[in-house]
Amino acid sequence: MFLGTHPLRFDQKGRLFLPAKYRDELSGGLVITKGQERCLYVFTTDEFQRVTAALRTAPVTAKAVRDYSRILFASASDEVPDRQGRVTVPAGLRTYAGLERDCVVVGANTRLEIWDAQAWADYEAEQEQAFAELSEEVLPGVL
Repeated sequence: MFLGTHPLRFDQKGRLFLPAKYRDELSGGLVITKGQERCLYVFTTDEFQRVTAALRTAPVTAKAVRDYSRILFASASDEVPDRQGRVTVPAGLRTYAGLERDCVVVGANTRLEIWDAQAWADYEAEQEQAFAELSEEVLPGVL
């Protein structure tokens, strides 16, 4: 499970140090791809295989499934962190998410998300009030 908010910086080669607490879990490989709200999703290889299996069972006759799958898989990049825990984020993915130097890595349960630092601050400011005021159960019977 990935948790927390980790402010980080890209180096000049487009590499990012992974949060230290997740380096062991990601050391064998990971998949980076486009996510919603112009962030990047980072999955362990096993979790990405689980997502892939779920999409395999979705009907290819559904346009939304085809569209989502095309973008998800076409933009996906499998990476292996170096010995220092750095991972290269491909230029196309950095452009999609507006990532230049300062970023935030956010734990999102089964994945990490990489956000431009300002985009995350804006998103968080916008969503926190709505989160605090939720009057409906998001997960009925759980929360």
